[in-house]
Amino acid sequence: MASFQPKDYSATPSQSVAFLGLGVMGYPMAAHLALAGHHVTVYNRSPAKAQAWLDELQAAGVAASRLRQAGTPREASTGAAMVFMCVGNDDDLRHVVTGADGALAGMAAGAYLVDHTTASANVARELAALARAQGVGLVDAPVSGGQAGAQNGALTVMCGGEPADFAAVQPVAMAYSRAFTLMGPSGAGQLTKMVNQICIAGLVQGLSEAVAFGMRAGLDMPQVLDVIGKGAAQSWQMDNRGHTMVADQFDFGFAVDWMRKDLGLVMDEAKRNGAQVPVTALVDQFYSDVQAMGGGRWDTSSLLRRLRR
Repeated sequence: MASFQPKDYSATPSQSVAFLGLGVMGYPMAAHLALAGHHVTVYNRSPAKAQAWLDELQAAGVAASRLRQAGTPREASTGAAMVFMCVGNDDDLRHVVTGADGALAGMAAGAYLVDHTTASANVARELAALARAQGVGLVDAPVSGGQAGAQNGALTVMCGGEPADFAAVQPVAMAYSRAFTLMGPSGAGQLTKMVNQICIAGLVQGLSEAVAFGMRAGLDMPQVLDVIGKGAAQSWQMDNRGHTMVADQFDFGFAVDWMRKDLGLVMDEAKRNGAQVPVTALVDQFYSDVQAMGGGRWDTSSLLRRLRR
């Protein structure tokens, strides 16, 4: 599959923007910003990845004058009206945002910082306060839709922040989004993403048990999935992962390691707010089993392999 799939972009005035972090998600998200007509400066911990991004965008017809690679988050963010980022975890966020070489050091009052990392609600609030102190608006904006959603520019984005900041960045962020929705104040985007991951954990475990049960019962599972997928059991996971699960294919998609990181955030927040998440905690342990099987980079649907040993 190509790194990104061009789509119909809404007409928005061209902006000077930066994108920090060109991983599986950030690489195509930054590409959609460039394809939508914005001037894009990218920063990645590995400069070679950033250079590959530049080369691919120029090959796709984007003028070299609208693309730039920077050596630090500060350099990338200097002069940018909006800075988007998608990195690994809370510590990565603090590293790219704060300090002498961090994004905030290069940003002017009136600019906006949009964080697509799945991280804690606490770090979202912490960084929002730091940004606000220098007149920068921050929107925490974790995404759902996986690698395919990023490549197709069809991510669902759940946001936390001030309404005015959200309204300013939404038209630009629609370059890679299907929906970009304000959920509440700072941290609300991250909390909504936690709800999303709780739902997915239970759904994938249930689907895994169903597929394993049907296979042991001798059923034609592709046919079973086609039939029950037209009824109340239908879900995105069934539509997009059911048949690959039956085929024992897991070398793609959202990695188990990433899901465990996300579920760790859920557990920490549940301890703080008193929510009971027993099924989620159990599935988290099942994912630990998958990691022990060598499946840290397998898709989350690989829960099935625990049941087929």
